[in-house]
Order: sequence, then structure tokens, then C-alpha cells
Amino acid sequence: MSELPRRMKVLQAIVEDYVSSREPVGSKALVDRHDLGVSSATVRNDMAALEEEGLIAAPHTSAGRIPTDKGYRLFVDRISDVRPLSAAEKRAVQMLLDATDDINDMMAHSVRLLAQLTQQVAILQYPHLDSATVRHLEMVSLGHGRVLVVLILSSGKVDQRTVAIEEPFTETDLDVVKQTFLGHLQGVGPAHASAAMEVAMELIPPTEQHLAGSLREALEALFATGREDRIILAGTANLARTPGDFPYSIGPILEALEEQVVLLKLLTEMDQDLNGLSVRIGTENSGSLAETSVIAAGYGPGQISKLGVVGPTRMDYPGTMAAVRAVARYLSRILAQ
Repeated sequence: MSELPRRMKVLQAIVEDYVSSREPVGSKALVDRHDLGVSSATVRNDMAALEEEGLIAAPHTSAGRIPTDKGYRLFVDRISDVRPLSAAEKRAVQMLLDATDDINDMMAHSVRLLAQLTQQVAILQYPHLDSATVRHLEMVSLGHGRVLVVLILSSGKVDQRTVAIEEPFTETDLDVVKQTFLGHLQGVGPAHASAAMEVAMELIPPTEQHLAGSLREALEALFATGREDRIILAGTANLARTPGDFPYSIGPILEALEEQVVLLKLLTEMDQDLNGLSVRIGTENSGSLAETSVIAAGYGPGQISKLGVVGPTRMDYPGTMAAVRAVARYLSRILAQ
């Protein structure tokens, strides 16, 4: 075995052992636990070379070594193929995400599931609905001058709002307004909905104009809600499980996670690789997240929205990458139905 592949194998062994044990790794332990096919002296020489390259470092006065951010990056870049989830994990994903047709419940299930699978903080950006279109529209009279407006988008998102109508109207009036709006909105995205409704209003008879105006306001509000960028989190308590992973306080990290603008900017900047994943390690992140690693994948219409995890740099990268990609792909399949 040439020196370079062997050193990569030594680096991989150090990463795996340190992630598993949280303890600095020595040459003897590597020889005992891994089939490296060389002596402890050769492994020590390899470790010295890896340290000189900035891929591993000695914490304090320890005889062992731990991976650096640069070492983790090289390790992650050498993961040529993300392993699939186990059969049990796949069943868990399918059962949880098939349990509901409601988009809000599905998003909540997804982020909680990802936190459970990875034991990290899971983050999910709601589907960016500007890329979705109107699939259907319902307007249902609830009696006493109230109408339930239901908007269904191609992403699977369902929003509704109850509207109080001051002037009396009939079921026929309501059906005329619904069919006119639906005829102009079906297949239209939120960004162009206002213009489509302006055209529809011109075709609605004068007797239904007041009713149509009130229902149009409700639809505008629903479209505006769909355009809001939202982040939901799960598993923040996982950060506190291993305080040794964060030499300073986790307080600033928690504060950063609460800043939706920070997370949205981070996710937006993360470009996916051939495996459909993006991985940012340690100092590749800015500010308070510079002590963390972030793994994300796009999902849904156009793969614009992202879900992922935030955790310490001492992370099971292959397993976490597999979980993130699997949940993202399954969620995309459901939203496409």
C-alpha cells in the first residue's frame, strides 16, 4: 500500500475512533483496532505527517490525536458514496411521513424524525412556495355570513381562512366567484396570483363584486403566508448531550439557531454536491456556528428548500449524510404526488 492511501486510511481510522469514543486516538489503539497492515512505528510516522499537514492535532498534552476541521473536510470529501439507511430506518421514515397528508404535520414529522435519526439539531426550511402553483381552490359557506376559503398548492401545502361577509349572498353567488377565481388561478404561482385575480375580478358580475372582493383579500393573505420563509427546528437538546464537543459555551450556538435570518442565509448559500448534499465543517461556517458542522440537502419543487442538521464537528458524517439525504428524497417524493 502506497504512503498516500495508507495515510488516508489512518486518517479515516482516527476520525471513526474519535467520533465513537470522544477520546484522542493513539497509534497503538489504531493498530489494535484497525487492520492497517503496518507497525505502530509506521502509524506514528503517518500520524506525524498528517499532523504536519494540519489534518490532525494534539489536544493539550495528550499523547493521542484528534481530527481538525481540515481533516474532517478531507474525510468527508473522500466519502465517494453515501450508504443507504438500514431497513428499519427506512420503515421509520415511511411510517412517519405517510402518517399525514397535512403539509404542516408532514414538515413537523420530518424535522423530528431527522433529529431522532441523527441525534443532532434538525433544521427544515418550509417549501418555497413561489415555485409551487395553485392546484385547487374551495370556498365553503359555513352559514351566518361566513365562508371558509381553502387554498391547495402543487407542493401539497393546504392553507385555509374563514371570512366574514357583511352583505347577504347565495350558494350560487359563491360558486360563481369560486369558479371564476379558480379558472384564472389554477396552475399559477403565488408571485403571479394577484395579477390573475385582478383579471378575474373584471369578469365577476356586479352583484357578486362585494363577495368576490372579500374573498380575494382572504386569498391574498393566504398567498402572502405561503411566500414567508420559515425555519423549524427539532432536537436542540441534543447539543447539550456532549458539552465536551463545545470548548466554550453552547449559548451563542443556541442563539444563532434562533435567528431565522442566519439559518436561511446559511442554507441558501449551501451548494449541493453529486450526492445531493452540502457539508460545511467548523470554520467554514461563520460566527457562532464556527464550532459546528452543518449537513443539508434540497427537497421539494426545484430542490430550492433545504433540510439538514447542525451538530458538533465530531459527528458521524456517513450516517448523518445518509439520514439527511434519505429524508429529503422521501419528502420530495411525497410533495410531488
